[in-house]
Amino acid sequence: MKVAVVSRSGREVVKGGIQLDDSATVADLQEAIHKRTKKHPSRQRLTLPVQPGSKERPVVLNYKKSLKDFTSGNSETLTVVFKDLGPQVSYRTLFFFEYLGPLLLYPVFYYFPVYQYFGYKGERVIHPVQTYALYYWCFHYAKRILETFFVHRFSHATSPLSNVFRNCAYYWTFGSYIAYYVNHPHYTPVGDLQMKIGFGFGILCQISNFYCHIILKNLRRPDGEGGYQIPKGFLFNIVTCANYTTEIYQWLGFNIATQTIAGYIFLVVATFIMTNWAFAKHRRLKKLFDGKDGRPRYPRRWIILPPFL
Repeated sequence: MKVAVVSRSGREVVKGGIQLDDSATVADLQEAIHKRTKKHPSRQRLTLPVQPGSKERPVVLNYKKSLKDFTSGNSETLTVVFKDLGPQVSYRTLFFFEYLGPLLLYPVFYYFPVYQYFGYKGERVIHPVQTYALYYWCFHYAKRILETFFVHRFSHATSPLSNVFRNCAYYWTFGSYIAYYVNHPHYTPVGDLQMKIGFGFGILCQISNFYCHIILKNLRRPDGEGGYQIPKGFLFNIVTCANYTTEIYQWLGFNIATQTIAGYIFLVVATFIMTNWAFAKHRRLKKLFDGKDGRPRYPRRWIILPPFL
């Protein structure tokens, strides 16, 4: 089989094309492109050509499939469009580093005399709520790291390397920002009842969040395949993105217990980001499961923040 590899502009990426066996897979083609261009398979995005001006999304070639699956009839030729995705890292690597920062930075403000470097010379009194906040915070990010390695199944193997710097900047900066004010010597604790309500509600949401991730895990096979399915069970029966719901509400619990402007700013920013993700996923599921041609109809549900959205 002769495979022509072109860019989106139509320029030939591999001069003269690539000759492969008729039984070759997309993975074999990626390895052949790697040998000719030095672009690792993780950087390669291969699609079928689309007509100029077409609004259809191009078909992405699955690395497990045979190249014959993408040819017309008995054709011995195939044209694929190559896009260089740039340097990539695995999603587990990405999530590990973005969560490791807050897990390590927050205790620094609790255990070490960092406030001396900000001009505070007096004796620091640690309130119980600050200690509980440390436990809560570390439990949350330790849970996230463990979920990354033992629970989450990823539909995409890699993410652009640039996302590591962007995500780490987000999590590490907010982690330090919140830790600075929650552990500050001039911090004024909330009442005992408010603290218990906040942390109690937050822990309940953290446990619920873990269960939501287990439900999502079971929608995919261990290799990350499985396509889109309608999430069912527990909070997913009433909310499309129950995992985001519990994530947001667990930070609400943390902020009820600690009451800092920094914490609430983080809550607002995180809610905005996850709400955008939730609306996109909700629209996608409603489009996929439209009740036509034998497909099930997506049920009526809240999107992310019952009883508001």
